[in-house]
Amino acid sequence: MERQSIQSLKDKDAVDSLYLVKEKTVAVGKNGRPFMGLQLGDSTGSIDGRLWDRVDELSREFEVGDVLRVKGQVQLFQNRKQLIVHRLERVDSATVNFEDFIPKASKNVEDMLVELLQMVRTMKNDHLRQLVLDTLEDPEIRPMLLKAPAAKSIHHAWLGGLLEHILSICKIMDFMGTHYPFLNRDLLIFGGIFHDIGKLWELSYDNGISYTDRGRLIGHMQIACELIDKKASRILGFNEELRDICKHIILSHHGKLEYGSPKRPKFLEAMVVAMVDDFDSKVSTLKSVIEAERGSGEKWSRYNELFDRYFLLEDLKEKLND
Repeated sequence: MERQSIQSLKDKDAVDSLYLVKEKTVAVGKNGRPFMGLQLGDSTGSIDGRLWDRVDELSREFEVGDVLRVKGQVQLFQNRKQLIVHRLERVDSATVNFEDFIPKASKNVEDMLVELLQMVRTMKNDHLRQLVLDTLEDPEIRPMLLKAPAAKSIHHAWLGGLLEHILSICKIMDFMGTHYPFLNRDLLIFGGIFHDIGKLWELSYDNGISYTDRGRLIGHMQIACELIDKKASRILGFNEELRDICKHIILSHHGKLEYGSPKRPKFLEAMVVAMVDDFDSKVSTLKSVIEAERGSGEKWSRYNELFDRYFLLEDLKEKLND
């Protein structure tokens, strides 16, 4: 079967292709009829789907993370593409390469890792530098880092997304360490790399992007703290005080207790890591939101619940450079 990428779909196109189920809900419409809402994806993007027939029966035949053969037609709803599903069929996962259905980083992952390692080698503290190098060059961790996403859906949710997020933050940290010379640059670089390193084990991308059992039970912060203990125990002179400082950066990097941090930042470097992580995540998220909406032809986005506002869709860099 010839694949029809989501990016290529146009209004009134007949569709017969394979897509990954990213979201699935069953609800009742204003007319009293049940319907199934879907978010279907491939490596080029995602599209909302609606199914109106045999809803209860078909909803039991597949789950989020399955790949479906979908037949239907594209239509515009509020000037945005929607796929009206006429038929669907679950595809045997053994016959599917799931990487074909997950977006990939726009930059070469090997090049990004080389750039990151170059920055790490400029760290002045021998213990912190060795901790980070031993982690990034670990033969188990390195191949995982080249593929891992940074999140399930919110930001950098694509293959190589975690490395892209880490490198982006570390570049900002490099600037911060120069702009604010009273900050410890080594701790900033460490925080940029280690704050989300536990996501290598928290998230799975073998069958779409989902949480592992360990991720749900323990979480990426605790996993990262365990990794520090494991690696630091093999570095002569890596004392308990430095371990605690490193762990605090990780445990406080969501910034607030209500955002999932067991601790709030208690020193400048930890605060900067939390703020820069939040900043980079939001920039990535908003960029994805705006790019996904620009194909609608509208000047303004739909109301975005995450940011609680509408967004101007014009490319101001392009417009103001004309």
